[in-house]
Amino acid sequence: MNLFADIRALVDDRNEKVGRKIRDAEMRKVPFMLVVGEKEQESQTVSVRRHGEGDLGAESPAEFAERVRAEVAQRLSAL
Repeated sequence: MNLFADIRALVDDRNEKVGRKIRDAEMRKVPFMLVVGEKEQESQTVSVRRHGEGDLGAESPAEFAERVRAEVAQRLSAL
């Protein structure tokens, strides 16, 4: 699995609390947010949040990349 899945991403490395970063991303309508803390680092997962839906749970980076690929393919096929 290629870790560089051609998914555009931004890193919010501001010195703010996680709740503030999530709130700001929601206001900017960021489609997906990945939260990586100590627990996620240990289990090599990411906590996935979706705009307007909230927490979707933990996934491996490969599972998340596949989720995005499938969604893009679905939207493209609808055109």
